[in-house]
Amino acid sequence: MKMNKKYFFATALLLLITSEIATAQIKDSVINFLFTSDVHFGLTKDVFRGKNDVPAKEVDLAMMQVMNQLSKNQLQGNGIDALVITGDIANRMEKGIQSATTSWNQFKEVFIDSNHLKKADGSNAELWVVPGNHDMSNAIGFHRPMEPKKDPASMMGIYHLMFPKNQVTTFDSTLHRIHYSRDIKGVHFIFLSLYPDSAERVWMEYDLKNIASTTPVLLFAHSIPDVEPRFFQNPNGLHDINDEDKFENLVPEMYKDGKDVKGETTIEQNEFADFISKHSNIKVYFHGHENWTEYYQYRGPKNTINLNSIRTDSPMKGRISVKDEKKLAFELVSININTGLLTVKEVLWNANLNTHAFAWGQQANFNLK
Repeated sequence: MKMNKKYFFATALLLLITSEIATAQIKDSVINFLFTSDVHFGLTKDVFRGKNDVPAKEVDLAMMQVMNQLSKNQLQGNGIDALVITGDIANRMEKGIQSATTSWNQFKEVFIDSNHLKKADGSNAELWVVPGNHDMSNAIGFHRPMEPKKDPASMMGIYHLMFPKNQVTTFDSTLHRIHYSRDIKGVHFIFLSLYPDSAERVWMEYDLKNIASTTPVLLFAHSIPDVEPRFFQNPNGLHDINDEDKFENLVPEMYKDGKDVKGETTIEQNEFADFISKHSNIKVYFHGHENWTEYYQYRGPKNTINLNSIRTDSPMKGRISVKDEKKLAFELVSININTGLLTVKEVLWNANLNTHAFAWGQQANFNLK
């Protein structure tokens, strides 16, 4: 039987349109982003791909090249929506470490100039960065000698990157707070300055007041949720940064648990846990600082919450990968908007030395509904 040409072409066109609609629906229902932390420009890696004393710029560039290889085919045509880096861009300027200015310039070469990640529509992926304790200490000073004594370049660089319309010539940590939020496909992303202390929680309350209680919220910060005392303002004397007290004054909140930097952070953590209990749509906390891959539950000092937490490796200071470079990792996070399932996969980006190939490591699923 001879097929009518008009019928044939009409059928083919309908199938093509249907296929394109289905593909578009898939792309609209998935978020993909990459997550890493503690890139520490200024450090050298003892051993990397057969060489000794390899500078961070070379190691971080190798990681960025592997990130670029995560093609659309490997991600079912969805591309990469964003790359998230949670701080310690520049290493602290102690013991001959290069200036934060030099480190920030190297960061731009690697994670901006050499970043070729694309979204599903072919546009450039977003780059979302928050500061770490090394970045802040470089800007405000530290209780051990640094050279120079202060260099706010990475703090100013992050600030300008995330707030391009608010260019400043000098950095003031009390005025130029690096916290912001973004919305993608019905998920609310909150990026914090170092730790969700009392000052950050005031800002978060304001940010969340127009967010529906059914909207899943993800938090990103440098610090671990069981924060260290040294992050807080010095409760002693002049409340300054000094070699005797060793508080680093990284966040605005005064330390409440005592006077000793070696104490606990029970009060501070309980207040954060109360905030999480109040905002049950905060589903996952992403952080760096301790430098290994772990997917776990943070329950707070009183065991009152169950906050999904994702800790990531560092390309320069990985607690596990420093002993086995094949364990170097970053995270691929995928969110299915329809099901509310967040899947995080460990990408072992140096599993095959001297190549851009990678291997999959551990994996976990979290329900955002």
